[in-house]
Amino acid sequence: MRRAAHIDANQSAVVDALRAAGASVEPKLARLGDGIPDILVGIRGHTTILTVKDGSRRKLTPDEKEWHDAWRGSKFVVYSVDDALKALDSL
Repeated sequence: MRRAAHIDANQSAVVDALRAAGASVEPKLARLGDGIPDILVGIRGHTTILTVKDGSRRKLTPDEKEWHDAWRGSKFVVYSVDDALKALDSL
């Protein structure tokens, strides 16, 4: 079932920080809903997907959990700019 997308309050700060760090960032995934992560990120020849959470919504929704459990590629759940930058460092 299609669930409306929710964009967390800290997503624009995360996107700005990732771009400042030299990453390519596609934030339009956030519009898709259905548990699909919010941001597609590319840096240094690597691609990953980030689900952004803020203080008000720290748990994955059931749709997000199902998506994350099924995805076999690189993915992270981030709660802050620092988390997002650490995710890049791990690539």
